[in-house]
Amino acid sequence: MRFGHRVEPTGVNLGVSWEEFVLANARLWTANLVTWIDGFAEAFGRPVDETTVEPEMLASYTWGRRVSGAEFVHALDVRNRVARSIGAHFDRHDVLLTPTLPELPVAIGTYHHGAEGTDGRGWLEHLFHRSPFTAAFNVAGTPAMSVPLAADPATGMPIGIQFAAGYGREDVLFRLAGQLERAAPWERRTPPVWAGTLPAA
Repeated sequence: MRFGHRVEPTGVNLGVSWEEFVLANARLWTANLVTWIDGFAEAFGRPVDETTVEPEMLASYTWGRRVSGAEFVHALDVRNRVARSIGAHFDRHDVLLTPTLPELPVAIGTYHHGAEGTDGRGWLEHLFHRSPFTAAFNVAGTPAMSVPLAADPATGMPIGIQFAAGYGREDVLFRLAGQLERAAPWERRTPPVWAGTLPAA
């Protein structure tokens, strides 16, 4: 209550099972990926194969080519149900607080580990497993922000805290971000290795 906020535990109902959520988004994402990759291939006159596309993307592309029109329409319905369910949550709460990630930030390339040989659904499930808290709001289209309110004591690496709000309520998040930054400034809290230590060009 330090800033006048009332904090209480809550949970978000996606309106569908996690498995249905992942499958629907895999179908939507990979089917769209097909049009993007085909567009680039046509524009640059390049083939779509292992010489031009990373393994996980190529597997997702191949999987996406098999998504039927009916599956795509059903996936849109699932996404609509998720959006409505999350939207209803903010009829009762102004802001939702979650971790940004379920673990400390990892090195570049780490997300690829353990995903070898997966198809489009498996790749997206792998990504959502690494970032389950951000996925729902990206899908629903509600505003959310990650704020570096904490840091790992051992490395100084920033730890993100996610705040999400209802549709069109970016104003709530901007005001909250300003309030939090004034109370716990993070501008000068940097890890041992960061771009600010580099000499000016």
